[in-house]
Amino acid sequence: MNNSSKAQKIKKKVKNHIPKDWLTEIRIVYRMSVEIFNDIKRTGWINLAIITTMAAILTLFGSLLRTTLSVSSFAHELGNVLEISVYLKSNADANIVSERIKEFDHVERVKIIPKERSWADLKRELDIADIDNPLPDTLHVKIDKPENTNEVFTKIKALSVVEDMSYAQELAKKIQFLNKVVNTTTIFVVIIVAILTITIINNTIQLVIQSRKEEIEIMRLMGVSNWYIRIPLIMQGALYGFVGALIALIPVDIVQGLLNNIHKFFLVPSPVFAGNIVIISMIVLGIAFGASGSFLSIKKHLQV
Repeated sequence: MNNSSKAQKIKKKVKNHIPKDWLTEIRIVYRMSVEIFNDIKRTGWINLAIITTMAAILTLFGSLLRTTLSVSSFAHELGNVLEISVYLKSNADANIVSERIKEFDHVERVKIIPKERSWADLKRELDIADIDNPLPDTLHVKIDKPENTNEVFTKIKALSVVEDMSYAQELAKKIQFLNKVVNTTTIFVVIIVAILTITIINNTIQLVIQSRKEEIEIMRLMGVSNWYIRIPLIMQGALYGFVGALIALIPVDIVQGLLNNIHKFFLVPSPVFAGNIVIISMIVLGIAFGASGSFLSIKKHLQV
């Protein structure tokens, strides 16, 4: 008997903590889900056209974004490998010049290559006759970032003890130019994705609104919340974007595999979390642009 009484008290206590309108909230969520499903049924074969188009657009975006990450990785790796070779005059003290160059901004390290070592390596490789060493002392200067190379190059060249200098300037410029082109193209594609997606969703939701015009008017007369009318339509657009993004992941994964093989061939590490960044970006953009298209269509064609 005591156990039964105790159980009743617990049930009563639990009921007191349950919101009175929780069943109403569940019904609203259920009803909205039904509305989304019915609206998708109303658009029929147009759903396939919308999702396919969005998948194609998001595939282009995802492929370019992944390519951008790879090109940036190559540019960064090239910057880590490239060094400025500084050839000193015969009367120059390599240690003093090295310390002077280390004081420059953006210089990470300076490695001294004595002319005796360079000459010994050259004779070993080319089997040169025993003559006086004509080579100068050489300094290999490592820069922190590729874009700072020209600045450091100009400062070192101004030193009176420097005979000559060299670095793969043209290669560095081409990599940096390619990186800028891919980044600019990716931004351009994002803009195109936004315009096309919002336009497609806008037109689709307009058809749904027209097909439900009378029903919506009745709901408004009955005092139904504006958001109750809006949310199913916005969720429908977001659903289109989400499904389109999921389909687009298949071809993008193929592109990613090809890029990973290129990284392995050139022994350049693949960007960390590149795949995750691309997947998240595609899904977020798909949902955001899909929902935005629906919202704009509602605002334009439905005065709620």
